[in-house]
Amino acid sequence: MASASRVPICRTVSEPITALEAALERIPDAAGRASAVRIKGGVASLVLEVGGLSAAGRTALEQSVREALEAVEGVSEVRIVLTAEKTERTIIAVGSGKGGVGKSTVAANLAVALARAGRRVGLVDADIYGPSQPRIMGNSAKPELAGKQIVPTSSFGVRMLSIGQLVAPGSALAWRGPMAASALGQLIEGDWGDTEILVVDLPPGTGDIQLSLIQKWKPAGAVIVSTPQDLALIDATRAIDLFRKMDVPLLGLVENMSGYACPHCGEVSDPFGSGGAEAAAKVMAIPFLGRVPLTLTLRRASDEGVPPAAGESEEAEVFAAIARRLLEGLSG
Repeated sequence: MASASRVPICRTVSEPITALEAALERIPDAAGRASAVRIKGGVASLVLEVGGLSAAGRTALEQSVREALEAVEGVSEVRIVLTAEKTERTIIAVGSGKGGVGKSTVAANLAVALARAGRRVGLVDADIYGPSQPRIMGNSAKPELAGKQIVPTSSFGVRMLSIGQLVAPGSALAWRGPMAASALGQLIEGDWGDTEILVVDLPPGTGDIQLSLIQKWKPAGAVIVSTPQDLALIDATRAIDLFRKMDVPLLGLVENMSGYACPHCGEVSDPFGSGGAEAAAKVMAIPFLGRVPLTLTLRRASDEGVPPAAGESEEAEVFAAIARRLLEGLSG
């Protein structure tokens, strides 16, 4: 008698779970993502791992699973816990000692070049007071929210977030340091999905934003942008010194506006000098990543929101070469 009484109890526990698992198997995207499937008192519960999915993908998968389980006989309520394994991202800080050296242009084209090299790349415009990436990347689309996270928009294979996408063009941001740092956090902690490299375009100088990024999110390395003349290199040295004092590896120095080829006669001149950044990199014992020429094509493309790195021009190859050297430095 005792043995007979145990049989129906086993069946009432196992059969509903089997039905739940069968329902999950009919959802292709749920394969391998569902665990801890349970049912008790008509309440079905499970854990759904949604790492690597976009906000829309997570919502769609959760809805599909919920509808499938609600259709199972005996289920009156479905409870789903979403989890996501934290993606390990490599943060690359792009900085400069002073403004006007083309740091943002280099950051944008570097991000595009890395994406074309097969990496999943995100671009954060951390120049809170003077965001320029929406213009350079040709993307002023307002990001959406997924819960408390901002969802990046995409341009040229690069996911992007900028405060310039969230405020009216030309608006002055009269924010104190803590407010700017909070805004940086919203951008860095956005819904980056499976992004593996995050290029952060920092404001010029060595202020609150730089310190907040280093202290809270510790970049894997920094790239410094400078023009060849002595004054810019003096300021670049200060930026390099900050990263060194904060134990952030220096991935290299980029010499921007290096040589100008006349579009009419082809003669090359050096309005900002030549080779200064490479010489400085050697003295400071940091890698020299390459030179970016001062060209009319580069200026026009940046103003028109079409980064040259996305094309097949000579400038595109320049940025591709810088991206290759950067990746070699990261892997080394």
